[in-house]
Amino acid sequence: MLKNKLIQLIDQTDLTVSEQQIDLLVGYVERLDKWNKAYNLTSVRDPKQMLVKHIVDSLVVSPYLSKTPNSNGKFIDVGTGPGLPGMPLAITNPDLDFSLLDSLGKRIRFITQACFEMKINNVSPIQSRVEDHQGQYAGVLSRAFASISDMVNWSHHLVAPDGRFFALKGQVDKEEIEDLPNFVKVEEIIKLSVPELEGERHLVVLSKTS
Repeated sequence: MLKNKLIQLIDQTDLTVSEQQIDLLVGYVERLDKWNKAYNLTSVRDPKQMLVKHIVDSLVVSPYLSKTPNSNGKFIDVGTGPGLPGMPLAITNPDLDFSLLDSLGKRIRFITQACFEMKINNVSPIQSRVEDHQGQYAGVLSRAFASISDMVNWSHHLVAPDGRFFALKGQVDKEEIEDLPNFVKVEEIIKLSVPELEGERHLVVLSKTS
């Protein structure tokens, strides 16, 4: 049963997730699995693997969202795909607002429908290219960009004063950090622990220098 599996995974972390939130996270995975068969939203086919690779992998970022001194409570997930990490973070942080941005209509339609069915009110699905969207956010999140440089170059206009970039990465290459544009600086590189996930996970927190 997916719910028991998710509880077991969360118990191996320091996260606090309510039963209502667990039910919503499972509901999201069930919907993602159903839509995935028709629309190919993710390469992960097994719902139990979605719990590890999508849900918990997203949730472990949650404690670090407070690392932005900007307190407007608005976050944007750029290149969100089917809503990752934005949907799990929105479910477990109902006091924050999340814009989920992707250029592909089928992904945004899925997020819109899932939010409607599950009555999730703190998510705004946006179909747009990153560089065309306007707004000011306390945090810009991404786990889909090939490089951190691409992420900050395309989304730097979205970071509010004192805001932060949150880049979810596997391994962090020294070269990738050295290639960053000079208008950002690395605040912290945090090693994340995701139960049952093979390979390394890191969160790179960056700020604008000017």
